[in-house]
Amino acid sequence: MGLQVCVVFLCGLLSLNVFVHGARQSQDIKCGACRALVDEMEWAISQIDPKKMIQTGSFRINPDGSQSIKEVPLARSEGNLLELMEEVCERMKDYGERVDPATQRKTYLRHTSRDGTSMDLSDVTLDSRVSASLKFACETIVERNEDEIIEFFSHETDNVKDRLCSQRTDLCDHALKIPHDEL
Repeated sequence: MGLQVCVVFLCGLLSLNVFVHGARQSQDIKCGACRALVDEMEWAISQIDPKKMIQTGSFRINPDGSQSIKEVPLARSEGNLLELMEEVCERMKDYGERVDPATQRKTYLRHTSRDGTSMDLSDVTLDSRVSASLKFACETIVERNEDEIIEFFSHETDNVKDRLCSQRTDLCDHALKIPHDEL
């Protein structure tokens, strides 16, 4: 009887360890996808000429003869942001996984440079399963948080990664400990 209790106890501990490891791995993927999404959105916005403007508002004529039209930068217009969000998750294929040897936490780094410069990928694992998981997590984040993403990117905001991924969506519990230049 004592041996059976011991075996059941050990099986319970093993199951708990697998559950905790799986939960951490899932959180690492979600956090990494959110942080990569922010980087990709910021980069895409920066590629649009800041002088380009678009008219928004109502084109109806008010009783006083005026119109409620205002000009906003094209890069941060809702239409442009929606278009960018449709494409951003495709870029998760450009990310690889790095495991911190001390904490075993996973972070995700871009393995393809945008300007053609060589990158140090010595500790980055390139795996299609990781890219597929990041893409799925990214798509889920965009689907569930579309309004928040538009809110944060419609005007310039500091610390979007922390504010969106940690404070607003709670996807990153450890994000404040991650250096901001890591992604």
